[in-house]
Amino acid sequence: MPSEQPAISARGLSKAYRLFDRGHHRILQQLPFGLGRRFYREHHALQALDIDVMKGESVAVIGRNGSGKSTFLQLLCGTSTPSTGWIETHGRIAPLLELGAGFAPEFTGRENVRLAASILGISRRALEDRIDDIIEFADLPDGFIDQPVKRYSSGMYARLAFAVAIHVDADILVVDEILAVGDGAFVQKCMRAIREFKKTGTLFFVSHDTPAVLGLCERAIWLDKGRLMSSGPAKDVVLEYEASLKQRSVGNAGFEVKTRSAQDPITDPRSERIREHAASGQEAIAIFDPAAASFGEGGAEIQRVRFLDHTRQELDVLFGGEVLELEICGLVKGEIPSPIIGFYVQDRLGQVLFADNTAFGTTKVSAPLVPGGGFRAGFRFQMPWLPAGEYSVGVAIASGPVEDSVPQHWIESAMTFRIHGSHVATGLVGLPMMSVTLDPVSSEDRGQEQP
Repeated sequence: MPSEQPAISARGLSKAYRLFDRGHHRILQQLPFGLGRRFYREHHALQALDIDVMKGESVAVIGRNGSGKSTFLQLLCGTSTPSTGWIETHGRIAPLLELGAGFAPEFTGRENVRLAASILGISRRALEDRIDDIIEFADLPDGFIDQPVKRYSSGMYARLAFAVAIHVDADILVVDEILAVGDGAFVQKCMRAIREFKKTGTLFFVSHDTPAVLGLCERAIWLDKGRLMSSGPAKDVVLEYEASLKQRSVGNAGFEVKTRSAQDPITDPRSERIREHAASGQEAIAIFDPAAASFGEGGAEIQRVRFLDHTRQELDVLFGGEVLELEICGLVKGEIPSPIIGFYVQDRLGQVLFADNTAFGTTKVSAPLVPGGGFRAGFRFQMPWLPAGEYSVGVAIASGPVEDSVPQHWIESAMTFRIHGSHVATGLVGLPMMSVTLDPVSSEDRGQEQP
């Protein structure tokens, strides 16, 4: 749990790099007769950052490439010095800034473990007690721990570097995209180790993997061009960040989902029993939030999003497997000659589970929308079986054509809803089973079935 004591504090933290257009300009800048003349231009990688992180917090740093994330972490870990301002840390830091940072290429893996541990302040006696655990965690191919690390693949570098960092009893763990090169099983092992570390330490996590950010961190910091854009709860900051990415894109992302129309719903024989065992008296949880993070050209405004049953009554409680209609209504503020309306459903980690839009849901060309009028889009479908929990619906209206659409109003998390009961124990979605059977087979019958 976070405490009231700061683990990291920064005020006015800035970092500028000198960029020389020609190699000899570096020399000229150092010569006495060059005094007063500038042969370089400054690139401000980080600008006037103020931040406090309490002990025990888990904080993600997100942003596009070149936004200043790695620069900030280098300042945090002391591998770079600020141009202006200051940063203070309280406690031992275990940095994972890049693959094999500090590893000597000619040294073996075992020798580099000892070297890295000594740099991180681990005594020789303490290292002897845990070196076997480090090697076991890295899980390198047989014999490679005693081979020079210059022969390692990038994934093997990552394994060994993470294994050392997670075993040094650090107060602050800094992870900068190092897990991107690991295989699935190793990444899951690292995630388990990070979650265990979070119980007692402070985590700084840099990743473009927003589901991982939401799964590991309570807070997030969004940097863009070296400036702090937003800081707060991870879910809110991630939504703002993703909205900005979509706004900068061509505009047709999310409107290219093809669909197949099903004539009849699939009935799962477990539906009624699940509804009976789900908690009764649940409050309505499908809530439209018009103030959620959004963007667009402003040619339209989405004003209502809701689920309707077959009688067009608003659904309060969802269990999965229902045949329902998602209704999206709004106001037209500017002429939209070829309107496209779409939606997507995400889980609590931000993973898109399914999506659709009007461009592929109908064979006729949509009529133009004129200012002052309104619009209504309806998507009738059978809700998939989903694990019990909270989900969100993102919605958007854009002007076509599809291959070059322009968002007019895009709301990242327009509506949240809860699935109250489900038979899905693992996985993201469940199958609507036509039947489920289990019958005993006698030894005589088994003998008859064998050829």
